Amino acid sequence: MASISMRPQRLYLMQVAVMKVGPFTLPVPCYLIQTQDGKNILIDSGLSLDMARAGESEVVLEDSLGRGMTIVYGKSVLEQLAMIGMRPDDIDLLICTHYDDDHAGNLGVFTNARLIVQRQHHELASAGHPRFAATRSQWDQPAERYQLVEGDVELLPGIELIETSGHVPGHQAVLVDLPHSGLVLLAIDAVALRDHFTATRPVGPTDADGAGAIASTRKLLELVERRHISQVIFGHDLVQWETLKQLPLFFD
Repeated sequence: MASISMRPQRLYLMQVAVMKVGPFTLPVPCYLIQTQDGKNILIDSGLSLDMARAGESEVVLEDSLGRGMTIVYGKSVLEQLAMIGMRPDDIDLLICTHYDDDHAGNLGVFTNARLIVQRQHHELASAGHPRFAATRSQWDQPAERYQLVEGDVELLPGIELIETSGHVPGHQAVLVDLPHSGLVLLAIDAVALRDHFTATRPVGPTDADGAGAIASTRKLLELVERRHISQVIFGHDLVQWETLKQLPLFFD
């Protein structure tokens, strides 16, 4: 049996930017889990820091569908980690939920981290899928850095990866079991908005497989009911994110 000291102790939420697409303003999040034995597990790495380093706090570009999008940078993932005394080298594991540019923009910065990704997703990107070309410089890392997982897995005691294809093939959500908060589900882009957390949800324009997105949403709804999950955090819901504790505050 695994030691209780390996279990999650804290969950930090970081909003690193917002994306303005048409009428929508969408937060861009990253997450940090700290275990009781001192492991640091980052979930996603946000948008590329290159434009922010060039002094651009607001950038206008096109998204993967050719729509105009304005990115407004906040404190980067590196700046927010520094607020709690952490450097990139302190990250032990980096869970890559998927390789879209708002989630995988800085994987290469965390050189000591083992990268955790669904095999299906990594192999699709490696085969040249155009959706993930923009972040290839970040996820095209040496094979020994990767731990490729298949389906639903317990990564560590109290941390489960939930395969939720639909938004993209091989997307993964994350379930965290905390000492006081209980089970917290990070839906990521399987369910980006609270209003979409229904069995008859609409399909978003960036969902590669609409039927798959609906099936994964139903899977998470069933999981929440079966496991009595106390908190669901949606990937890009600004209204919800404005109410959530964010770094330096944490869930425990």
